[in-house]
Amino acid sequence: MEKEITFILPCLNEEKSLEYCIKEIKDYIANNQLNAEILVADNNSKDNSRKIAENNGAKVVVCKEKGYGNTLINGMNHASGKYCIMGDSDGSYDFSNLQDYIRGLREGYDLVVGNRFKGGIEKGAMSISHIVGVKGLSAFANFFFHTPIKDYHCGLRAYNTESMKKIHLVQEGMEYASEMIIKAKINNLKILEVPTVLRKDLRQKKSHIRTIRDGMRHVILICKLAMNKNKYKIKES
Repeated sequence: MEKEITFILPCLNEEKSLEYCIKEIKDYIANNQLNAEILVADNNSKDNSRKIAENNGAKVVVCKEKGYGNTLINGMNHASGKYCIMGDSDGSYDFSNLQDYIRGLREGYDLVVGNRFKGGIEKGAMSISHIVGVKGLSAFANFFFHTPIKDYHCGLRAYNTESMKKIHLVQEGMEYASEMIIKAKINNLKILEVPTVLRKDLRQKKSHIRTIRDGMRHVILICKLAMNKNKYKIKES
């Protein structure tokens, strides 16, 4: 039976926070009587993440190819939901307050992206360098594509599964976040941005994000897509 929503949690050694996220989503599903599933898209974790996910009733799919993008694409390809809601497994996103996302999907938006600057960032949840980088890269992308998005790198977002599969997302790393928005815009998909709170994560370890390296990969991708917009426009059959 097809679900209305698949919650996708990308995971790489998140044993300290994964159970918290799954339980928060399960409570939200129950409280709102959603026809939904939880899918942990694991990037070949070496800790107990997969076992924790299974013990908490989540579906697990493993992607052995490294990368945030690879992991989320694999998760999307195994999702049974008409819609997907993706969010990090580190406890930084509030899975108990998703009404704006679901409302946007049901109103016909193809992609709903969170804005952490509008929703609020807890003290210590994001470094100054990350804040500057996100704002700068978002402005850079908006210069070329005129997208209605001020926070290009928010990891909490929702989308119409069929619409997202049609635009052929292929980026392996963190730049997948930019690719999703830009290709959606190039192909005239309906995009909405909603306020989202960012909390301090629960992992007690260094983030997977590498600000300079990942930032440059975003810049290169934005320039590549800007110079070849027609190449990435999907022709309807």
